[in-house]
Order: sequence, then C-alpha cells, then structure tokens
Amino acid sequence: MPVGRLDMTSLEDEAVMQRPPFHLAIPVGDIHVAREFYGNTLGFPRGRSAEKWTDWNVHGHQVVTHEVEGGSGTPVSGTNPVDGHHVPVPHFGLVLSVDEFHALGERIRAAGTEFVIEPYVRFAGEPGEQWTMFFLDPSGNALEFKAFRDLGRLFAV
Repeated sequence: MPVGRLDMTSLEDEAVMQRPPFHLAIPVGDIHVAREFYGNTLGFPRGRSAEKWTDWNVHGHQVVTHEVEGGSGTPVSGTNPVDGHHVPVPHFGLVLSVDEFHALGERIRAAGTEFVIEPYVRFAGEPGEQWTMFFLDPSGNALEFKAFRDLGRLFAV
C-alpha cells in the first residue's frame, strides 16, 4: 500500500480515502479493560503497546489509549442538543458503511454496552441524513459511529 493511502475499502468515496490518517490519544482508567473493549468489542487491530498504553488501528487512523494516574477523570464535558438528543461532547468515532454500522451496533448491544443514543437515522430526508449511535467506552470516553447511504453527502449542507 503506498504511503499516505488508507486501507478503508468499506468506504465508497475515493476522495475520503485520500486524506491523511489522524492521531488521537485518549485517557483510560485501566489499560487492560481498554484493550478488551477496543480490541475485542470494537474489533480494532492492536498496534504497538507498552505497559500503560496501546496503539489501535482504527480503519487506518491511530488512536492511542493511555492509562492515566487516578483514573480517566470525566471525559464528557457536557452535551449539545442535536436532532432531539443530548449529544455527549467531546466525542470521536468513524463513518462506516451502512452494513458495518449495523454490525457494530449489534456487537455493542451483544457486549452489554449501553447506548447513550441508540442507533437511528438522524436528519431523515435532509442532505445530511445519516445513521448514528453514541456510547461510552469503559472509561467514559464518548464515541459516535455513523453511516451515510451516500458518502458524498458527508459534508452536504
């Protein structure tokens, strides 16, 4: 694979696959619990690790879980009203294919993880129509996963 090219074969839009990968480091209270959640529940491949941190390949992006002293604190600062729901802020996640989105929702449900916002279609009939779901990792970090039937509408206004 050429340098700078992402392995995101599930996305239909070539323009999105040309973007450079991002790096995000997040605090966790227990690295072993984080490894179970990000590796087994979410299914992300594990990269480099040390005693207190782990790199995750999140569809070509680098997300690092760092165990922090005193636990992870309170990662969610507040909420923002969006489409009748209280969206936790901050949050991060991925835009998946519709099939991947539904498969992940089922894995999250089967793992016993509670949804902050259950999977549903947001902005139905509007340019930004999308499937979305929110849940917290075991350390309280908010994650959002979404899917567009037409990925070309990702930034539609």
